[in-house]
Amino acid sequence: MNPLKKLAGETGIYSIGILSRFLNYLLIPYYCRGNFVPEQFGVYTEMYAYVAFLVVLLTYGLETAFFRFASKKGAHPDKTFSTLLISICSTSLLFISLAIFFKEPISIWLKYPNHSEYVSWFAIIVGLDAISSLFLARLRFHNKAKKFVGVNLANILVNIGFNILFISYFIQSEKLGYSSWIIEKFHIPGTGVGYIFIANLIASIFKLSLLIPAIKFIRHGFNLQLWKNALRYSLPLLVAGLAGMANETLDRILLKWVMWPLGEIYTMEQLGIYGANYKMAILIALFLAALRYAAEPFYFKYEKEPNAKQVYAQVMKWVVIILCCMVLTVVLNIDVFRYFIGNEQDGYWQGLGIVPIVMFAYVAFGIYQNNSIWFKLNEKTYYGILFTLLGAGITVVLNLWLIPKIEYWASAWATLICYVSMAVCSIAVGQRQFYIPYEFGRIGLYLGMCILLVLGSIQLNIGEYVNTFVYLLINCSVILLFIFFILKTEKIGLLDLKSFLRS
Repeated sequence: MNPLKKLAGETGIYSIGILSRFLNYLLIPYYCRGNFVPEQFGVYTEMYAYVAFLVVLLTYGLETAFFRFASKKGAHPDKTFSTLLISICSTSLLFISLAIFFKEPISIWLKYPNHSEYVSWFAIIVGLDAISSLFLARLRFHNKAKKFVGVNLANILVNIGFNILFISYFIQSEKLGYSSWIIEKFHIPGTGVGYIFIANLIASIFKLSLLIPAIKFIRHGFNLQLWKNALRYSLPLLVAGLAGMANETLDRILLKWVMWPLGEIYTMEQLGIYGANYKMAILIALFLAALRYAAEPFYFKYEKEPNAKQVYAQVMKWVVIILCCMVLTVVLNIDVFRYFIGNEQDGYWQGLGIVPIVMFAYVAFGIYQNNSIWFKLNEKTYYGILFTLLGAGITVVLNLWLIPKIEYWASAWATLICYVSMAVCSIAVGQRQFYIPYEFGRIGLYLGMCILLVLGSIQLNIGEYVNTFVYLLINCSVILLFIFFILKTEKIGLLDLKSFLRS
C-alpha cells in the first residue's frame, strides 16, 4: 500500500479512538452549563495541568524507548516490554505511596488544605495511567489499533457514566434536598468538583483491568543492560517531555500563582475562563494525538525504505493542510462553536478572543511534533531537550512578565510564541542534521492563506449582521473554496481523493 495511505489508514483508526476522547470533552459543556461556575472549573483546570506533568514524569520516555529498542534488528519485543514494564510499575507504585504519605503538606502547598483527598486520588490516577501507557504502546507497536481504540473507548464511557451519575444525581440531589439509600450510602456532601476526579479514578482502574492480561509477558524477566540502554535513550526524552508539558500546561499553573494577590475567587474565575476557551482547540489536539499514535511506530519501521525522507516531507505538508482546515472550521464558525462552553450567562464567552491564538499555537506545535522525528531517528534526542527548554524558557518569561499586565491573554500569546520558536529552531537545525525535502513554498502558501482568512473573519465579524444560516453558509463556502484550491494546486482529482479516503 502507498505509505501515505497506510499512515492515513492507521491515523484514521486511531482517530476513532481519539475521537472517542471527544466524548470525554463533551463533558466540558456539561460542566460549564450551570453545574460548575468558572471558579470551580478553575480547580479542574489547575489539577489536570499538574496531571500532565506527572504522567510525563512517571513514563519517563519509555513509550518511545520501547518502539526504538523493540524494532531494532535482532530485538526481542516481549523481552523489551517485560523489562520496561517492571521499571515503570516499580516507579509508579513508589510515587503513589509517597504522595499518599505526604498528602497533607502537598494539599496545603496547593492551597487546598481541606481537600487532601485530591492528592491521593490524583496520585493513583497518574500512577495507573503511567502503567497503562506501556501496555497501550505495545498494542500500537503490534498494529493492534482496534484493540487500542476499544480500550480507550471503554475507559471514556466509564468516565462519562460516573460523571453523569455523580453530577446529575448526587450533586443535584444535594442542591434540591433529595435523599435516597444510594445517596446516604455513597454521597459525600460538599464534594462538588471532586466528583470529576473520582469518576476519572474509577475509569483509570477499569482501563488497567482491561490491559492487565498482557502482564503475562513479564515472564521474560528484567534485562539490566537493556534497561540501562533504554534509560540512556529515554531520559533526554523525559527532560524534553517535562519541558514540553511546561509549554503546554505551565501557563495555567502560573496564572493561579501570579494572579493570586488579586483574590482567590477572581483568580480561579479567570483560570476557569482561560481553561474552558483553551478547550476550544480540541479538534486539533485530538488529531495531533491520533497522528502521534500512528506516526511514531510508522516512522521507525519505515526509516529503512529508500524513499523514506520523501514520504516524511509529504506527511508534513498534509499535516499542515489538515491543521489549517481545522483552524478555519472552528474560528470562522466561532459563533456556533462557542456554545461548546455554555451560554453567555455562564460567564465563559468573555475569553473567546484567545481561541484563534491557541489554535495557531497548536498548528505550530503540530509542525514541531512532525519534524521532531529527525532527532528520534538519528538517536540525538538531546536536541529535543534544547528545543523544549527554549520553549519552556519563553513560556515562563512571557507569562511572568505579561500576566500582571494582560492576565490570561498573556498565556495565550506565550503559548503561540513558544511553539513557533520551537518549530522554527527544530526545522533549521534538522535540515542540516537530517535533511528532509519539505515543500516550504506550498506549506507557506497554505498557512499564509489560512492566517489571512482568519484575520479577515475577525475583522468583518459577519455574525453580527446576518442570521445563523447565512453565517454558516458563507463561512462553509470559504472553507470549501480553500479546500478546492488545495486540491487543484496538488493536482488531486475526485477519484484520487475517494481512493485516499477509502484507505
